[in-house]
Amino acid sequence: MAILPDSWIRDMAQQHGMIEPFVEKQTAEGVISYGLSSYGYDARVSDEFKIFTNVDNAIVDPKNFAEQSFVDRKVDVCVIPPNSFALARTVEYFRVPRDVLVICLGKSTYARCGLIVNVTPLEPEWEGYVTLEISNTTPLPAKVYANEGLCQFLFLKGEGPCEVSYADRKGKYMKQTGVTLPKL
Repeated sequence: MAILPDSWIRDMAQQHGMIEPFVEKQTAEGVISYGLSSYGYDARVSDEFKIFTNVDNAIVDPKNFAEQSFVDRKVDVCVIPPNSFALARTVEYFRVPRDVLVICLGKSTYARCGLIVNVTPLEPEWEGYVTLEISNTTPLPAKVYANEGLCQFLFLKGEGPCEVSYADRKGKYMKQTGVTLPKL
């Protein structure tokens, strides 16, 4: 697998709608950077957050997820409680080509503040807004800024197209539009 450069990402975004909206160059003035980088794309976090809470003593169960485990917020700055996490989504909508796998890493600005971003790989032919898991590993509340960079997506080209894509399998998270909770 080879990592794909800025020229490929730009072409796929502009000519084939792989990333929408697409920011052609890194934007960093007064914000946490986002947009096209040398070998990736720094995505923004939207202003929609689901912040973990344990007010109702709910148990986190991926097979029977209790929506009362989160509080919904639409804010410019999300404060994640100490040793907790939030779910959010990207501003950008992604359409992954059949011969590409996309991985995501958190930005160093947030990592250096104890905030870890986790996203499972975007499989071939998956599309949608990406649900982002943001963990605050610190004993202090931590801020996340909406409409600014949160993570970087790296595009890896396979030796050839896969036999069965995410779309072929009719994956349960296909074309998600908002912050999506676990599904069975």
